[in-house]
Amino acid sequence: MRTTLLIALPKGRLFDPALGLLSRAGISTDGGQGSRKLTFQDSEGIYEFVALKPADIPVYVESGAVDAGIVGSDILREQDFSVYEPLDLHIGLCRMVLAAQDGVDLQQVQHMRIATKYPRTATRFFAARSRHAHIVRLEGSVEIAPLLGLADAIVDLVETGRTLRENGLTAVEDVSRVSAKLIVNRTAMKTRAGAVRSLITLLDKVVYANS
Repeated sequence: MRTTLLIALPKGRLFDPALGLLSRAGISTDGGQGSRKLTFQDSEGIYEFVALKPADIPVYVESGAVDAGIVGSDILREQDFSVYEPLDLHIGLCRMVLAAQDGVDLQQVQHMRIATKYPRTATRFFAARSRHAHIVRLEGSVEIAPLLGLADAIVDLVETGRTLRENGLTAVEDVSRVSAKLIVNRTAMKTRAGAVRSLITLLDKVVYANS
């Protein structure tokens, strides 16, 4: 039986902020640098970490393959995962927006086509406004879809807005605020309660201090 608490960290833009948050909470790790091992521990051997593709983290946590993870709320809201979300970590802050080409009035578009990596989130957004939209799911950069005539607008994440501006797009409306969450496996929340509560307490102190 594993004695350490296994935590999934997201590869990509959230990886360094997640390590920084852990460090400020007193959980020191080298991030697995200089090692071929798939997992790495903190300096005290209390926690073990594995870096995973963000979209896969809720799957691993829900199944119990890992005990906890850090993942963006955009991913959690796109799928229905049975996990606990005990803490908003206030890192990876950005917006999910509806954006269209400059000068386009979406209110005048009758059969609107929306390109997005988040089809379920986009569908809920338009349904809540009683507007019909044909959702085009894309996996790559969605900003070019309106330029090439594939879509009238996009639903995507925005941090600074620079990418939108560079592609002649303007944010029309906010879909949701996005931030990283700590998620925990439901069984681990009970069987590893002490370790999980300790982790939540350490992280919560940092989050509260910065809020």
